[in-house]
Amino acid sequence: MRSSILLGAVLPFAQAIRIIQSNDDGWAEANARTFFDALDSAGHDVVLSAPAENQSGTGSSDATPTQVGSSGCEFSSCPGGSPPTGANATDPRLNYVNSYPVTSIKNGIDVTGPKLWNGAKPELAVSGPNVGSNVGPGGLFSGTIGAATYAAHTAKIPAIAFSGRTGDPAAWNQPTPKYSKVYADLALNLTTTLIDSGAPYLPDDVFLNVNFGEVSDSTCHDASQFKFIFTRVNTGLLSARDTEWCGATRLPWEVDVIYLRGGCYVTVSAGDASDKSTTDAARQKVVLDKLKPLISCL
Repeated sequence: MRSSILLGAVLPFAQAIRIIQSNDDGWAEANARTFFDALDSAGHDVVLSAPAENQSGTGSSDATPTQVGSSGCEFSSCPGGSPPTGANATDPRLNYVNSYPVTSIKNGIDVTGPKLWNGAKPELAVSGPNVGSNVGPGGLFSGTIGAATYAAHTAKIPAIAFSGRTGDPAAWNQPTPKYSKVYADLALNLTTTLIDSGAPYLPDDVFLNVNFGEVSDSTCHDASQFKFIFTRVNTGLLSARDTEWCGATRLPWEVDVIYLRGGCYVTVSAGDASDKSTTDAARQKVVLDKLKPLISCL
């Protein structure tokens, strides 16, 4: 078993890069902010550009941002009547966009990030960790995946969508839930491994769909207990064979691993950013070779 590396154990990074982050649960949600802090502590130049409010289930919708309504941003994180886009008063790296996840990450890639990076674009895009799993057919409707696939397919930036099975939407200014910390450690571990594999981080038009299993007080309560499993987005019953791994040419289905196995698992699927399905075997192999230090067999 290859156990995952805890946050403190991966510092310092071999290299620090520019990372744009978004989600669909909103810019003030605890999972996203905890991962932001982990990336920042690891030395990366990270900018968050996420919806002003919870936009779960909005897929790849995109619309011009509008003025914030009278109730303000989620968790009272901005007042009613705020501008269509805005930043935290003390940290300009934390940004809201009053629209969909795709619109939010697009604004981060084209406007906010370059403004803070002296005109440079992000080198990697991350979305999430989402509150709740995004596996199988449900991923088609996920705003978290929508943001990642926009980055990979349209903006041509390597992208990862992270989702966690445990938890409910929580505010950034409340005590950080245990699962948020575990998911941030796991997400940082995978991000580290991918970056350390060298650029280009992913093949063209490929994104990673990553799902974390349940976190509980009795089991799966520490990042070191989780195993990373290389999976596929859809079942593959009528698809061409996958890349060879663990003695087979058919990868496990991410739905089976997350919902039926019942263990401390993280699924990593190489997805086609053009249609959110499983990518082909050749590009799977490229991804697998990059992540082999992290990946285990079931």
